[in-house]
Amino acid sequence: MAKAKVTFSDINVTVTVPAGVRIIEISEKVGSGIGYGCREGECGTCLMHVKKGRQNLSAPSFLENKVLQENMAGAHFRLACQAQVLGDVTVEPA
Repeated sequence: MAKAKVTFSDINVTVTVPAGVRIIEISEKVGSGIGYGCREGECGTCLMHVKKGRQNLSAPSFLENKVLQENMAGAHFRLACQAQVLGDVTVEPA
């Protein structure tokens, strides 16, 4: 199985994970400051800034694009609950 490195610049932690895992799952385990309210119905709270490796994340879904537009997020922002790791990436809370 392919592996990738995810760096959380807010806490200076890098972990190696299987490709396909969502950023939010990793963030919860390492204690990054990427918040989330998805489970409480607050979509958009897991907005993150992709500092490096934007091309190494899964393509945004229609729903994610809608939420990003509603939050006026630029091209370097993604939702951690939607973005799947495909290669090395560096992220931080928005």
